[in-house]
Amino acid sequence: MNTDRPSEGPRPPARASGIELIAIGASAGGVDALLQLLGGLPEGFGLPIVAVLHLPPQGDSVLADVFAARTPLRAHEAADKERLAPGTIYFGPPGYHLLIEADASVSLSCEAEVHYSRPSIDVLFDSGAAAYGPRLAAILLTGANEDGAEGLAAVHAAGGLTVVQDPAEAQIAVMPEAAIARQAPDHILRLADIHQLIAALDPNHAPSS
Repeated sequence: MNTDRPSEGPRPPARASGIELIAIGASAGGVDALLQLLGGLPEGFGLPIVAVLHLPPQGDSVLADVFAARTPLRAHEAADKERLAPGTIYFGPPGYHLLIEADASVSLSCEAEVHYSRPSIDVLFDSGAAAYGPRLAAILLTGANEDGAEGLAAVHAAGGLTVVQDPAEAQIAVMPEAAIARQAPDHILRLADIHQLIAALDPNHAPSS
């Protein structure tokens, strides 16, 4: 596998194979970035996607409605103990951490904020790393704080695939820059290239070798 800005040598090719779940974290500018990543995915995309964006703790989120109208995937707010299904985007609801469980379900928590955020990207990535290990792909996008850097390092340590949006393209570069400084990711890519990578991770649509 080719890697961008490597600091530890090439990652094993296995990091891009056998992926069963995609976790995405973003903050400021994240809605537009996510729409670019997920809007053009093919019909029948076969992996579940769990996404956390920093949201105000009060009020209802319209993220699921926006993405249901703009992508071919099903999209809704995650419910406690809900099982993950292929071709579905699950959003963390405002005021709750979203965790991935080993039985391929999600759970919601009201524990303390992490980096002043609930939902927290670190919580999502940490739990996903523990539950899925090398079967997880974690993607960190634009944002204005360091949430996600530690979680992405945990995904790396568990053998998962780690991807960071190119800070030069990010609306706010603080979050991707913090992740890159903490642990060299497998890929540092622009959104168009992350979109292509996501599509290739789906075994139903990946190009034959």
